[in-house]
Amino acid sequence: MFEFATPWAFVLMGVLPLLWWGMRRREVPALRVSATAPFSLVERSWAVSGAKLVPLCAVLALVLMIVALARPRMGVEHSLVKTAGVNIVIALDTSGSMAALDFTHEGKTVDRLVAVKQVVDRFVAGRSGDRIGLVVFGTEAFTQIPLTRDYNTISSILEEVEIGAAGEQTAIGDALGISLKRLEDIESTSNVIVLLTDGENTAGELAPLLSAELAAKRGVKVYTIGVGTKGKVPFLVDHPLFGKRYVYQEVSMDEGTLKKIAAKTGGLYFRAEDAEALEKIWATIDRMEKSEVEVTSWTEYSEYYRIPLLMALVFLLTSVTLGNTRFLRVP
Repeated sequence: MFEFATPWAFVLMGVLPLLWWGMRRREVPALRVSATAPFSLVERSWAVSGAKLVPLCAVLALVLMIVALARPRMGVEHSLVKTAGVNIVIALDTSGSMAALDFTHEGKTVDRLVAVKQVVDRFVAGRSGDRIGLVVFGTEAFTQIPLTRDYNTISSILEEVEIGAAGEQTAIGDALGISLKRLEDIESTSNVIVLLTDGENTAGELAPLLSAELAAKRGVKVYTIGVGTKGKVPFLVDHPLFGKRYVYQEVSMDEGTLKKIAAKTGGLYFRAEDAEALEKIWATIDRMEKSEVEVTSWTEYSEYYRIPLLMALVFLLTSVTLGNTRFLRVP
């Protein structure tokens, strides 16, 4: 951020035309003649032309002095965020059923995981001061990103998450258990888990409702989001004879359990059957889970007035030196 600390100094620029006019007024003829036409045939030497540099250097020196007086400077803004923030763990289903092609984005058909990642990425980018972690689950559940405020890292790692990374089945209970473990790492006045899945619990050691009871005892709020349309949905599969082809399959979702998990922990259950609904759901969660952020801002400046001041001294010395040597004027 470039600025002038004392811009009022530029008012002095208004004096320059008067100064130049005064310097021109002092120039009186040294020799009075009746006509100057004969002198037009005389070739002007470089010394005569260069004599104009003396007043020009003096004016430039004054201009640069005014610029130095205005104090040009470059500032860097800093901000200090003081907040306990909200700890948010996003538990993302990456099981095989998330490959269902029943969502659209920008006019193109995409699978459920792609649609979810795009919305989650925008949600993360819109937070400020909160710690966010990512747990992915399928047959197993594991921590992809521990709680952090490094949103750029979250965005880049989220982009690399793929279907089947944790197995083809769905371990909802284990996903909640790992998410609770991550929330123990850093204390906060508000702890939230956002669970996104399109299926029912078919793997893992922990029962989903048992994990929900543990979350309730620890004061952790769980928002559950059921992703996908009802009925048969298209999947793109590789056929040994016909290559890639679409196959419609039924995907079962245990909405009853998802609702109970949310109810036990004081959260809410949402159903997202398209990208627009998914956007609205995340916007609702974003509004509900806000933390008070105290931001202290300040600016550090680097002063650059020395540069025009040194240049002004150079032009001033040039004007004085030339005016008293090679271009000395004798009345």
